[in-house]
Amino acid sequence: MIAAFATLTFLIDMWLCAIVIAGTLEQSGFKIIAALQGRSSLAVPSAPPIKLRVSQRYPSSQRPVHARVALRAAA
Repeated sequence: MIAAFATLTFLIDMWLCAIVIAGTLEQSGFKIIAALQGRSSLAVPSAPPIKLRVSQRYPSSQRPVHARVALRAAA
């Protein structure tokens, strides 16, 4: 009789663990997948670069500086 109750308790615990894990994956599954693949979940790869303002008073012969997506996401 004790074995039957222990088995039933074990199965109920496994069912509750499955429900908790499913809820966690539903809320943050995309973040977990992105982290496992080594990508940032915040970065948007299709965004065009942003040109930074350059002073017109002191022009230089260098090309304009572009902000990277990683820096934009950090801001």
